[in-house]
Amino acid sequence: MTDYRRNFVAGGNFFFTVNLAERRLRLLTEHIEVLRIAFRETRQNHPFTIEAMVVLPDHLHSVWTMPEGDADFATRWRLIKTGFSRRLPNGERISGGRASKGERGIWQRRYWEHTIQDENDFSSHVDYVHINPVKHGLVTRVRDWPYSSFHRMVKLGIYPEDWAGNASGHDDAFGERAPEPRAR
Repeated sequence: MTDYRRNFVAGGNFFFTVNLAERRLRLLTEHIEVLRIAFRETRQNHPFTIEAMVVLPDHLHSVWTMPEGDADFATRWRLIKTGFSRRLPNGERISGGRASKGERGIWQRRYWEHTIQDENDFSSHVDYVHINPVKHGLVTRVRDWPYSSFHRMVKLGIYPEDWAGNASGHDDAFGERAPEPRAR
């Protein structure tokens, strides 16, 4: 078995991608309130800050800041996934290996995690989170996707409401922040 290595940085910032096991399902948006409950309950006992988040039908992206001295995002993800899964009716396909361990088949076991390195990395990942529904063709404007922290950031004045404009006709770099101009 592969030895997965995680970069546990106490008090760090992390980007995550978490997927459903069956990518054709739309469980996350169909059961958005259940997902919100799972996040809320987890954060009550294991606090962390959600800097940015987008929920798509079959996966989600999030940027978190962990509390000072705490790097245990793995427990938080386990609790979120479990809290969500327990509230859904049984019926998904379950592999023999999962069934033998008493596991549900809703989530992929693993998730993608990236330790944020600096402010530019942070900004790039927050932008990636918010542009993701456009990149997947779910909407043509970022503001049209309801399951996104983009709306909170507009209210805070971090993004203009028309950020990224209309996606039609843009290339793959669309949505990335332009580099800061250099002082001369």
